[in-house]
Amino acid sequence: MITAQVAEMRAALPQGGALLGLDLGTQTIGTAFCDAGWRFASPGKTLKRGKFGADRLELAALVAERTVKGVVIGLPLNMDGSEGPRSQSSRAYARNVAEALNLPVLLWDERWSTASAESALIAQDLSRAKRATRIDSAAAAVILQAAIDALAGSGFG
Repeated sequence: MITAQVAEMRAALPQGGALLGLDLGTQTIGTAFCDAGWRFASPGKTLKRGKFGADRLELAALVAERTVKGVVIGLPLNMDGSEGPRSQSSRAYARNVAEALNLPVLLWDERWSTASAESALIAQDLSRAKRATRIDSAAAAVILQAAIDALAGSGFG
C-alpha cells in the first residue's frame, strides 16, 4: 500500500510500530527512524544511492535491524503544491520499496525539510563540512517527525 493520506497509513498500522523515513536525493538517501510509539524521529545513516537492487538490500537490512513496520518517503512537491518530475521519481521509488519490502508506504510533503534540517545543524554549530555529511539524514528525520506527529495525533486504538 502506498498512500499520501495519514488516515490510511494509520489504518494499515493499528498497533503503531517503528518507521523508516527516507529523503531521496539523486546521489544519496537520507534515513531516519522513529520509535514504535511514534514520539520521536532520529537521523540514521546516509546511503549512497545506486540501482534499486543495491538500495533494496541496504533498506531490507535496516528494516530487519530495527523491526520496521512502515516507511515514510519524502515527496518533493513544488512550492505551489503541484508535482514535477522529482515527485514522479519518488512515487516510482515508493512503488519499488512497497513491493520489495512488503511494507505500507506514506508519501509526505517534504517542502522545507532540507532548509529546516540545515537550520537545526547550524544551530548545533556544526561546520559546513560536517553539515554536508549529515544533511540528508537530518532532512529524513524532519520528514519523519512531521509524519509521526500527524499519525500520533490520530491516537492509538
